[in-house]
Amino acid sequence: MIRKAKAVWHGNGRTGSGNLSSESGVLAETPYSFKTRFENEKGTNPEELIAAAHAGCFTMALAFGLQAAGFTPTELATEAAVALEPEGQGFRISRSALTLRAKVPNLDEAAFARLAGEAEKNCPVSKVLNAAITLDAKLVQ
Repeated sequence: MIRKAKAVWHGNGRTGSGNLSSESGVLAETPYSFKTRFENEKGTNPEELIAAAHAGCFTMALAFGLQAAGFTPTELATEAAVALEPEGQGFRISRSALTLRAKVPNLDEAAFARLAGEAEKNCPVSKVLNAAITLDAKLVQ
């Protein structure tokens, strides 16, 4: 399976701008620029997309893990916070912090912690990130 996305950029790094499009069409010439990445201008940025990918991948991996263990979640809500930090002359994504709040009937804390930890380690996005990954997973009622 191969998934594709495309970036188009015009101009220099600070004052230029570009857009991102995905093969599925979910991203369709979505704007990005220095200001959408390092300030708060409307648009997206690579780190936001990585955060969305990590949250989505981890959550789906956990859903499959729970299913294999015989549990059906009512809700799995995950936030990924991706940190972009200076490194040398550039930057690096240094960490992705996953915060999960899960409603899973009849699941005890120990089994939940084990299944969530396995999902974090085995989701393909976790495997591709060269960053520290933390997981704060809680069962809620």
